[in-house]
Amino acid sequence: MKYRLALVSAALALSAGTAHAETVYVTADRLLEVETGKFVEKPLVTIVEGKIASVESGASAPTDGKVIDLAGHTLLPGLIDMHVHLDGRPEYGGYSSLQFTDRFATVLAVVNAEKMLKAGFTTVRNVGDGDYNVSGVDQAIEEGWIVGPRIVNGNYSLGATGGHCDQTYLPPSFGAKSPGVADSPDEFRLRVREQRKYGAEVIKVCATGGVFSRNTEPGQPQLRLEELQAIADEAHFWDLKVAAHAHGAEGIKLAIRAGFDTIEHASLVDDEGIRLAKERGTFFSMDIYNTDYTQRTGEANGVLEDNLRKDREIAQVQRDNFRKAHNSGVRMVFGSDAGVMPHEEVGGQFAVMVEYGMTPLEAIRAATVNASEALGQKGEVGTLRPGAWADIIAVSGNPLENVGEFTDVDAVIKGGVLVE
Repeated sequence: MKYRLALVSAALALSAGTAHAETVYVTADRLLEVETGKFVEKPLVTIVEGKIASVESGASAPTDGKVIDLAGHTLLPGLIDMHVHLDGRPEYGGYSSLQFTDRFATVLAVVNAEKMLKAGFTTVRNVGDGDYNVSGVDQAIEEGWIVGPRIVNGNYSLGATGGHCDQTYLPPSFGAKSPGVADSPDEFRLRVREQRKYGAEVIKVCATGGVFSRNTEPGQPQLRLEELQAIADEAHFWDLKVAAHAHGAEGIKLAIRAGFDTIEHASLVDDEGIRLAKERGTFFSMDIYNTDYTQRTGEANGVLEDNLRKDREIAQVQRDNFRKAHNSGVRMVFGSDAGVMPHEEVGGQFAVMVEYGMTPLEAIRAATVNASEALGQKGEVGTLRPGAWADIIAVSGNPLENVGEFTDVDAVIKGGVLVE
């Protein structure tokens, strides 16, 4: 009984939405300063009330203090995934999810949140869910009832009637329609306000068709410029960032011109879209890893052949455009589209980012300092400098030589509390 109570107490402490009054010291062999790419040897990280107070080299921890000793390891900032769907799992593709009750997805989100945290992702941006599933999970994490990362949540994604962000799998007799659907600039302003009312911290919009929807094609624009401008203007009025799901070249350019902060997928971007993104400082979040999983397991998981066909058609083009966008100087962030693939496996994307043109340090920055800036949380997450949340991961090797280290993170600290 005492052991079970101890486990419950530890789980509640791991929520890390709460400040911790005690001072904690973390030691290791080295620490990677992601801003400079330099290592701090024999670091001593002092944590006060869940935030980093100082980082010193060669100093000793007080003998009477609480010490997390990670000897033999390299410390880095907790990772940030800018594109996840916590209430989904790839095992339930196509129509297979319809056999479960509505609240099944909420429970999946609880499990997936813990999996992502233990994989080293201490902050995630959830860009689209159903039934406000992730909003409830986020609140439960903040209140200390369950374990999970910091969540920047978008609630329902906005889109056109019959588009990628609508419910397109069921016949008219079901009357299935997403609450995020609208068909005019004024209606979209209202949808932004509704999602903010129920806790959205980012607004996600489907500017083009998509892969895992029915009766849409990835390259097809689905919103007009004036609609996208109304969404971006309203979101920014409320101090919210706005993200555009956009595979097609024309939809990407429309979203950039409308003032969107991030472009999700960007699979079919053309040279003009790359130029616009660079000129305006728009971030690209390109999920160039998950196709390996979806093509290998999609049929067994119930994914429809038409969806797999679209996935095949854009896979290599997206990867080639990732290289082109990066080489052209577009600002890039890490986004996996977890939910299409297992949440616990997203660390594998680092190797593909390096294969398609990034240095290991650039890939790490995409999941740390770049992502924190895109979130509007620069200096708060994605860094190990004083003043930031004490979100720290530890790997056994040198991540600048082998980004495969991120597929097997050895330790995770969130807000100064050891998770794993």
